[in-house]
Amino acid sequence: MEHYPSRLLEEAVNELSRLPGIGRRGALRLALHLLKQDAADVNRFGNAIIRLRNNINYCTSCHNISESEVCSICANPRRDNSQICVVQDIRDVMAVENTSQFNGLYHVLGGIISPMDGIGPGQLNIDSLVEKVNSGKISEVIMALSATMEGDTTVFYISKKLRDSGVKISILARGVAIGGELEYADEVTLGRSILNRVPYENVLIK
Repeated sequence: MEHYPSRLLEEAVNELSRLPGIGRRGALRLALHLLKQDAADVNRFGNAIIRLRNNINYCTSCHNISESEVCSICANPRRDNSQICVVQDIRDVMAVENTSQFNGLYHVLGGIISPMDGIGPGQLNIDSLVEKVNSGKISEVIMALSATMEGDTTVFYISKKLRDSGVKISILARGVAIGGELEYADEVTLGRSILNRVPYENVLIK
């Protein structure tokens, strides 16, 4: 068991080690690094985290993170509101936006169906997507989920829910590697996958 010269240091290590990918040794290194910084810099760092947690909202339309009730993408009149790109989480919105190849709106599911992790359809933002499509204003739903078994399962489930809506359902061209996470695809590959998307029923036939 580690022995710390200060209870405050131990508390900082305990909190930092709760972050994903940070073990106690890494947490100690970070804490000691912060101790060497100017107090103003550390206060600015801490306040940024506090403001992030307390002031960030989720868009009431697409579930993207936002500083207001509706995010800047949904509120942009220059976006094509007849196209919806369905993604797993906020990181995927950022990845698609970085390609500059999509000018529609998004719908963030907040995860994908994964029985092994105890995540079912009811825990995802699927019902609000169905309601949006049933409004009759949507012409195409682009399923931009990771090319994994869980991603494909989620696409299949959502496509069944939207089957009677008459909306066009597309998926990314498989320029994104099978088993690959969307956020790790390079911008050119992901951009081409969006531009060369294919109707979902064509994939089912294959």
